Amino acid sequence: MPCPEKKCLIITGGDFSPPADETGHDFVIACDRGWQHAEKLGIPYDIAIGDFDSAPAPSGDIPVITHPVKKDDTDTMLAARYALEHGYKDITICCAFGGRADHAMANIQTASFIVSNGGSAALYGNDTFAYVFTDTLRSFPIREGYSFSVFSLSDRCTGVSIHGALYECDDIELTAAFPLGVSNGWRLSEIEVSVKEGILLVIESRL
Repeated sequence: MPCPEKKCLIITGGDFSPPADETGHDFVIACDRGWQHAEKLGIPYDIAIGDFDSAPAPSGDIPVITHPVKKDDTDTMLAARYALEHGYKDITICCAFGGRADHAMANIQTASFIVSNGGSAALYGNDTFAYVFTDTLRSFPIREGYSFSVFSLSDRCTGVSIHGALYECDDIELTAAFPLGVSNGWRLSEIEVSVKEGILLVIESRL
């Protein structure tokens, strides 16, 4: 029987929002001011990582890795790299949206990086749930009051099939240059999405 993937929760410094599941994670990383969100959520974190330009580094016994403000990686990317390097493949990023659109886009690209390096990624915000994956089939239970959209993060995604939705398809191609999969919804109690090649993004957004 295959071993389950080790799970990591990354709490970023975006708008405060609880993760969909606050338990079941093997390791928790707080990014920059994300440690303040973690304490507000009552979630113990194992390490804090970032440049701490948005909040001072936490004090206490929790390990802290401080990076310079001038760097190529965002704080969330630093946390994703740390998680992958330590064997965590199932990665959830909460407080990932709200506020600055550029940070939201950077977090989505970080999720794409996670998938490109053999992991799977979910991102949670107050009114947004996003999932990034490749070469698999995923099921999404109905979320009342939300839209359901599918996008290609890679140049193209091939072999995309969507079942149980208002608009369905079989074995189509999505490209990063055309938003064909935007604003779908549930026809059945769950939607099944599969992709053969490419990195796919599913977004559930409150209407």
